[in-house]
Amino acid sequence: MKLNCDVGEGFSTDSQLMPFIQQANIACGVHAGDDELMAETIRIAKNNNVMIGAHPSYDDRENFGRLPMSLDSRQIKQLISDQVVALQHLANKQQVEVEYVKPHGALYNQMMQDERIFTAIVEAISGFDETLKLMILARPDLQNYQQIAQKNGVDLIFEAFADRAYDDQGYLVKRSEKGALLSTAEQVHKQVKQLVETSTISTINGKRIELQVDSICVHGDNLLAVKQIEYLATLIK
Repeated sequence: MKLNCDVGEGFSTDSQLMPFIQQANIACGVHAGDDELMAETIRIAKNNNVMIGAHPSYDDRENFGRLPMSLDSRQIKQLISDQVVALQHLANKQQVEVEYVKPHGALYNQMMQDERIFTAIVEAISGFDETLKLMILARPDLQNYQQIAQKNGVDLIFEAFADRAYDDQGYLVKRSEKGALLSTAEQVHKQVKQLVETSTISTINGKRIELQVDSICVHGDNLLAVKQIEYLATLIK
């Protein structure tokens, strides 16, 4: 199991996080960041031997890519492709490979609830000459998603979240709802320890859900989780 983090989003925590994570989801200059910040984040990741992934989003910087949008499949494919290419271009300059894609914010959430959006993203990723994996939310009953990915030759990385609450269906509780973001170090520690030791998550209503998890995400904009990163890293070893 690995630790991943959303980085390159303009927060001052990237350098603190990199020594303790294995996967860096780098914003591609749309919901956050720009070429200069992307290049700097790649450099920090490279210096810490951290795997690089693209973190593309809806083109909605004003709302940090967190509001749902209605795009057709062609538009989604173009959105993903453009942002991955932008990060690849800068990574190649530093002789680093982009190894996976993890959509951001509303695009990520809608992908997990709409197979059409998921399919468009998978098809966009499969169109690259390089082998790219796709990071998605670990949930029960993902057989259809696995079949779509397999059909297109795309491997999936299943992730869970250290600092987010879950509903009884295994989705993340919406950020607008009370309790969506875990508010104490004890909650974060408990959630990660439970994931590592039992491969389960406890929902906001106390239900336990079994999950297949390859990587655990810590949000770079959650200072509580950032402060716990060194301890969390010891839990997944």
